[in-house]
Amino acid sequence: MSPVARNRLIALGALLVAGTGLGFVAFGNIGENLVYYWSPSEMLGQGSKAYSATIRLGGVVEAGSIQWNAEHTTLQFRVADDVKEGSPSVLVRATETPPQMFRDKIGVVVEGTYDKSGVFSSNRLMVNHSNEYRAPKEGEDPRQWQETLSDATTVMGAK
Repeated sequence: MSPVARNRLIALGALLVAGTGLGFVAFGNIGENLVYYWSPSEMLGQGSKAYSATIRLGGVVEAGSIQWNAEHTTLQFRVADDVKEGSPSVLVRATETPPQMFRDKIGVVVEGTYDKSGVFSSNRLMVNHSNEYRAPKEGEDPRQWQETLSDATTVMGAK
């Protein structure tokens, strides 16, 4: 076999392997491993399609909905589309200690499953926060952010 024919055969083999790999990714069962990111209204709109699928639910913690049981490390709250009253929301139950920044009206992403009883069981809770620094305005106390966090901790511990 001449060197040119051997090189062509190697190139053809490499193309077949690459094509097979691309076909597996494109047409394989990759869809079963996807995690969907939905807002509460989008998830509720999916109906039975939302049940038992692994979902990332993103929204805002509804004001006054946080119930924290430190003894059993259970957390229950509602995630809403936005902070407006009457916005579509979903009840979330988590069995983990919430992040320090967790409080009313903060953006969250919870990962877990939604069941037919209307409860979203979370196995992962993440807080959305801005990474932008803003210098305190004139006359504003730089320690004011600590008060909002301590107020939220008091509310969580009281319920």
